[in-house]
Amino acid sequence: MKTWVSGSVTLLLLALAACGTAEPTPTLSPKSSATPTTIPRPTLTPLPPSGLLAFTSYRDGNAEIYRMNADGTDLRNLTNDLATDLDPAWSPDGSSIAFTSYRNGNWEIYRMRADGTGLTRLTSDLATDSDPTWSPNGHSIAFTSERDGNAEIYRMNADGTGQARLTTNPADDGLPTWSPDGRYIAFVSNRDGNAEIYRMNADGTGLTRLTTIPGKDWWPAWSPDGRYIAFASERDGNAEIYLMNADGTGLTRLTSDPSKDWWPAWSPDGRYIAFASERDSNWEIYLMNADGTGLTRLTTNRDEDETPAWGP
Repeated sequence: MKTWVSGSVTLLLLALAACGTAEPTPTLSPKSSATPTTIPRPTLTPLPPSGLLAFTSYRDGNAEIYRMNADGTDLRNLTNDLATDLDPAWSPDGSSIAFTSYRNGNWEIYRMRADGTGLTRLTSDLATDSDPTWSPNGHSIAFTSERDGNAEIYRMNADGTGQARLTTNPADDGLPTWSPDGRYIAFVSNRDGNAEIYRMNADGTGLTRLTTIPGKDWWPAWSPDGRYIAFASERDGNAEIYLMNADGTGLTRLTSDPSKDWWPAWSPDGRYIAFASERDSNWEIYLMNADGTGLTRLTTNRDEDETPAWGP
């Protein structure tokens, strides 16, 4: 009972206090109408293309292998020979370039350092050997040879030893290119009556046809991550650069010009594709983003520049 009385007194005192003078209500300051300051975001500048481009040029009167920066600067003649030199291919570490040459009276595959020194002949056969491409580990080179009566895909060690035939078909097989993981080789074949792109295991087994179209498909080039293959195709009436998934699906046209576009080559980081085009009346080297945008002309010469290859 005592507890209840004590509690009642407390409540009574509180009620009496409430009946007294009330405390003033605080005055709220009006909200500021000033515009908040916007912090500017930094503008991201796309990274310029890096690495080196090797290519074939006729600017000195015959076909030679040249090298330039990926922006078209610092042009150098690497071969300087009276015979025809074609189709450069960089080793994965950028130290060497393999290429096709007629300097000994026959089409053979040679190798040189990236500065043009240290020339070594890798093949020696009366038939034509051409189109070298390096394995991703740099230990092997695949190439096209007609030594058995028609064009077939062969493989050899990087020093020219251990040459072995990978395809066996009455039709022509050529233009091999190695997948970045080393498991596959894509190539062009007319075994089904038309030039199409095929894929096989690096030992020649497991053949898969990737393109099926009446127009001719040429020059496959794997993206550095192995997800895509760029190639040239005449399926729309003239030669253009296309892109497809590595299994042949997801076809995308990257160029659209009345002139011919050939020889796609990926940048090492996969952001750009170099190619040759005659859209300005003769073959020149061009550069575009991997989605086909941002076209840039890299060479300007009255003679032909073609077959670009991108090195590190």
